[in-house]
Amino acid sequence: MAAICVFCASANNLEQRWLDLATEAGRQIGARGHTLVSGGGRVGMMGAVADGARAAGAHTLGIIPQSLVDMEVADTASDELAVTDGMMSRKSLMIEKSDAFLTLPGGLGTLDELFEVWTTASLALHRKPMVLVNTDGFYDGLLTWLRTLTDTHFVRERALAELIVADTLDAAFDAIEPRLTTNP
Repeated sequence: MAAICVFCASANNLEQRWLDLATEAGRQIGARGHTLVSGGGRVGMMGAVADGARAAGAHTLGIIPQSLVDMEVADTASDELAVTDGMMSRKSLMIEKSDAFLTLPGGLGTLDELFEVWTTASLALHRKPMVLVNTDGFYDGLLTWLRTLTDTHFVRERALAELIVADTLDAAFDAIEPRLTTNP
C-alpha cells in the first residue's frame, strides 16, 4: 500500500466530467489499496477525489493551510487532517507524506504543486513517481511548450523524462505502481 498524492482543481462550477474523473481517481486509489494524500479541501475536484477514495475504502490524509480552514473549505471528513501554517509548509508535508504523485486537470495551484514536486525530483531530492493525467489533451499546450524548453536547453531532457504522461487513469496507475517498489 502506497500513499498517492493527487493534485487537482479545487474550483467550483467545473464541468461534471472533471468531477467524475476526480471521483474515479479516488475510487481507483481505494480499490488498489492505497492511501490518498490531498490538499485537504472539500470543494471541486479535490473534494470529489477524497469522496471517491473514501467510498472505495481508502484512508485519506488531507493537508491544508490554516488560511483555507478559516475559509471553511477543509475536508473535515478526512481520516486525518493536517493543518499547516501556509502553502509552502503544505507542499513540503505533501511531498514528505507521499510515495507517488498524480496530477489531474487543474489551474495555478495544481501547476504550482506539480512543478514543486517535479523540480525537487530533478534535483534528486526524491525519486517518487510523478504522473500527469492528460485526459482529453488537457495538458497538450503545456507539454508542447515544455518540449521547446529542452530544445533551447532551459530544461534538461532527463528532467522532462522524469514526468510520466498518461492519457487515462488506468495508464497512470499502471505507470505508478511498478515504480513504487523501486523508488523509496
